[in-house]
Amino acid sequence: MRQLPLRVHLRERSIFETYFVGPNIEVYGRLRSVAAGDPGIIWVWGAPSSGRTHLLQAACAATSKDRRASYLSLLDLINEGPSVLEGSEKIDLLCLDDLDALVGNRVFELNLFSVFRSFEERASGLIVCANHPPAGLHWVIADISSRFSACEIFKLKPLSDLDQISALCLRANSRGLDLPVETARYLLRRFPRDMQNLGRLLDDIDVASLSAQRRLTVPFVRELLGDL
Repeated sequence: MRQLPLRVHLRERSIFETYFVGPNIEVYGRLRSVAAGDPGIIWVWGAPSSGRTHLLQAACAATSKDRRASYLSLLDLINEGPSVLEGSEKIDLLCLDDLDALVGNRVFELNLFSVFRSFEERASGLIVCANHPPAGLHWVIADISSRFSACEIFKLKPLSDLDQISALCLRANSRGLDLPVETARYLLRRFPRDMQNLGRLLDDIDVASLSAQRRLTVPFVRELLGDL
């Protein structure tokens, strides 16, 4: 993966191919088209751990090498202050995660407004993610809220129980793991259904299964988790 501005890196497995689409086929397809070069200003919202970060980083990873893409987690970069958006006029695709973290800061909102107009004028790609739709945030500058409210807005829909099992199996397969459905079901019952933390757990299980040369059966995983 390419290194991005401000020391931000993409997660190696956060690509479109490892994202379980489920009921989110519309937003998935739209972000793929923007990553391929279609213009658009898009707002994606949903609960934490709903797959927002995966989609934003996948869009950056899918951007062709002749275009500049940048992913910024505003929550991680909150100490950078409003200057975090400096230089974005040189970016072809900008993905801003955790926008909630800086909304309410007047200087940041003014900078964001400038970024919005720049991407609109240049017909480039701007994707932002938050916990709520634009109207659900406490903006200082009402005009920017209305601008975003007039753009494309997608809500990430939660996965069903069966979809969560399929998503976990897909995540395991991307690591080269053969995860039986019954084992995936056991993990989802035992742990919070947070794909980021479950991904880390799969990494631990992967190392242990290679060391023990055993399949990922429920008894083996139950035994293993007693030691993790």
